[in-house]
Amino acid sequence: MKTARQIAFEALNKIERDKSYSNLTLDSFLYSAQLSKTDSGFVSALVYGVLERTITLDYCLSRHLKQHIKKLKPQVLTALRLGTYQLLFMDKIPRSAAVNESVTLVKKNGCAFASGLTNAVLRAVAKEGLVLPDESNNKIYYYSVKYSFPDWLIRLWIESYGEENALGIMASCDGRPPLTVRTNTLRTTTESLVSELEKVGVSVSLSAAEDSLSLEKCGSVERLSSFEKGLFHVQDAASQLCVAALNPQPGDTVLDLCSAPGGKAFTCAERMENRGRIIACDIHSHRLALIKEGANRLGIDIIDVKRSDASVYSEGMPLADRVLCDVPCSGLGIIRRKPEIRCKNSAEIDNLPILQYNILINAARYVKESGRLVYSTCALNPAENEEVCKRFLAENKEFVPVDISAVAPEAYSDGYMLTLMPHINSTDGFFIAAFERRSNS
Repeated sequence: MKTARQIAFEALNKIERDKSYSNLTLDSFLYSAQLSKTDSGFVSALVYGVLERTITLDYCLSRHLKQHIKKLKPQVLTALRLGTYQLLFMDKIPRSAAVNESVTLVKKNGCAFASGLTNAVLRAVAKEGLVLPDESNNKIYYYSVKYSFPDWLIRLWIESYGEENALGIMASCDGRPPLTVRTNTLRTTTESLVSELEKVGVSVSLSAAEDSLSLEKCGSVERLSSFEKGLFHVQDAASQLCVAALNPQPGDTVLDLCSAPGGKAFTCAERMENRGRIIACDIHSHRLALIKEGANRLGIDIIDVKRSDASVYSEGMPLADRVLCDVPCSGLGIIRRKPEIRCKNSAEIDNLPILQYNILINAARYVKESGRLVYSTCALNPAENEEVCKRFLAENKEFVPVDISAVAPEAYSDGYMLTLMPHINSTDGFFIAAFERRSNS
């Protein structure tokens, strides 16, 4: 049977090699391993911890390596990062265990030649402890090592939101984010759901949106009887506030252009009292199945799914009272959920605003007179957010901005545009903008 450290080692190697999503990769490994709850928690802590702290770990390791860190074999580097993370950030792990188990990893994974190096470097790290560069020499570099973020992203956030907010965003990305759910108001009330959850030992607190709850000590959420009964669905409060900005009403026709896995469509249906019509679109057929499955569990029957490319006009699509385009984005607002995003370089996101604008332009074609159009991303990046929306208004005079500041009064706001930040709003980093098509009458 594989040890917890071996599973973490394999998961990290796969994420690095295949550029795969950390949450999906980790879930797959944990499902296959069938570990105890304690060991599963340890694996998760190791994987997410190393991903969150890679820049910091590599800085501390490099101080004790003669060659450049990138010249190490990937397996050796992963073992060193695992050992260093345990030494510097996991107080309950004995130093000897962190060092010796990392040496074992290199031996068992075809890198016995590096066992002496691994032992010597980790012992040196243990002796020196956590060290940061001199802040006075280069503040950006200091922040990069301290918070484990790339230089380009730190500069972007400081220039866009100010140094205080940039530091707040980075600090909020440490540790695992809260598990937030939305009450299925078609089947229960928030008060009743809280009572049912607390009866089975789940710690519950109110979240940042109406009928939104944060859960702790719940284990696997899918195993809760209240989940099986369709009394809630998992959704961050930012996404719920996005639907509040859309403001769908009972009887409306709603078009959700980039819907999968369907959370916003579900919240729309609940706010619409399951009356009206929602067309939930996605370009991938297998992801449409997730929407159907979720709607069935929640008892929602007004959602139709449609395979569609959001950037291409569909002749058969009806005009809608409400159109939502939650566009593909860099994910710079959800780094606390997907820490591997920290490793992106700026060039990887440079072309996104073109796609995002094309989707927004296409979405506008489906909006009825006096209908509402909402544009959203889970990115903290003005190029993907404000700049796209300002261009849209400049080039589409039939649309006017809608003031949605009341949706989140504490948000970073420009009236019709809201930027939600984790350290201010207790949500994912998120951007929302709303427009209305002018009436011809």
